[in-house]
Amino acid sequence: MVVAAYGLILPQAVLDLPRFGCLNIHASLLPRWRGAAPIQRAILAGDSETGITIMQMDAGLDTGAMLTKTPVPILESDTAASLHDVLAAAGARAIVEALEHYSTLVPQAQDDSRATYAAKLTKDEAQLDWNRPADVLARAVRAYNPAPGAWTLLDGAPLKIWAAQTVAGTGHPGEVLRAEAEQLVVACGGGALALHEVQPAGSKRMPAAAFLAGRPLPPGTRFGA
Repeated sequence: MVVAAYGLILPQAVLDLPRFGCLNIHASLLPRWRGAAPIQRAILAGDSETGITIMQMDAGLDTGAMLTKTPVPILESDTAASLHDVLAAAGARAIVEALEHYSTLVPQAQDDSRATYAAKLTKDEAQLDWNRPADVLARAVRAYNPAPGAWTLLDGAPLKIWAAQTVAGTGHPGEVLRAEAEQLVVACGGGALALHEVQPAGSKRMPAAAFLAGRPLPPGTRFGA
């Protein structure tokens, strides 16, 4: 039995059904990022690589013995969506190869002392805290794209942020430093974040320039609570 992106733990009765057990295609290099959201947690943590682990399933949460590992680099431009697609292709190749050579593979136990947990994402955690450094917030924007979507408050209403990058700038966290043409720059706890694509509540995603054309934001405007 082969399992991929299945959100429940299989009971022992199911694990015991196949003669050769159950294999899982897991989107991380175990034992790092066991759990529900390994792709997003890797981006949030600033990891330089992730990958695919083909593992034998047991009753634990991604704790079974590993059969193969396929490293995949995390690019600075990667979102959770783009990295998911790369890993999906890598996982497809890896499971086919593992099945072809299954009889020769030697299971390797995971080192539990090196394990990290990739908790399920929540909408609340995707709210940007402007007191944090700009590079941390830029990773958050990438990690929460496409779901649940990074967001902030503007005059009490939510504003989703779909694309952003770090830039130079200083000011009070959450303060608009520049809002002209395509420059929508917000101060962070360290550095600043240039917002490139946003989505007001009840509207569609749009470039920052289009957003500013309909809603000018003078310098000093504050994002956040």
